[in-house]
Amino acid sequence: MTETRPLRSYGRRKSKPLSARKERLMGELLPRLRLDLVDRPPARPTSLFETPVKEVWLEIGFGSGEHLLWQAERHPEIGFIGCEPFINGLSTLLGEVEDRGLAAIRVYDGDAREVLAWLPQGSIGRIFILYPDPWPKKRQLKRRLFSAETVGQLARVLKPGGELRFASDDADYAEQARFLAQQSGAFEETTDGNDLPADWPETRYERKALSDGRKSAYLRWRRV
Repeated sequence: MTETRPLRSYGRRKSKPLSARKERLMGELLPRLRLDLVDRPPARPTSLFETPVKEVWLEIGFGSGEHLLWQAERHPEIGFIGCEPFINGLSTLLGEVEDRGLAAIRVYDGDAREVLAWLPQGSIGRIFILYPDPWPKKRQLKRRLFSAETVGQLARVLKPGGELRFASDDADYAEQARFLAQQSGAFEETTDGNDLPADWPETRYERKALSDGRKSAYLRWRRV
């Protein structure tokens, strides 16, 4: 029987050509930081990092890494896994990791759902899904990352009491996310969608949404 692969929840993999430095980083640094999902997942994901960490956080779709880098610099005791298939954004993050000497970041440049399936149950303390592609056209809705199946995987890998953060400037997508999280029975919403915690930095994409007049929803849930 032929296995049916899930639809891709992301668009293009690359835009403009990479600089010589970014090509070097993709060839030298990426293999050192990339998760190898062929290996068995470690019993303790904190062991994935070169430096001792007390917990692991996951960001799905980090773009150019603004938010991930901000969090990593302010939480040196946390190990970060970042998933991003867009090569130009990934290479930008790699450059910042090298420049700033960050040792507690691992990455995956494929479908984040593969990482969710690989991670052990209850192994992640916090998950960020910030401004995922909303796929707004009716025929595209099935490509949205935040689906009932993905919510089930998010619930599986989050520790009890762990936090899931989601942001979108697409009101329909935000409402869908809220509905799916509530329907799963695994999450308790801890915000009304308007307030921001102190450690939620503004990103370039968020600034663009605001300048274009699009209001963002900021959602947070606790794993029950």
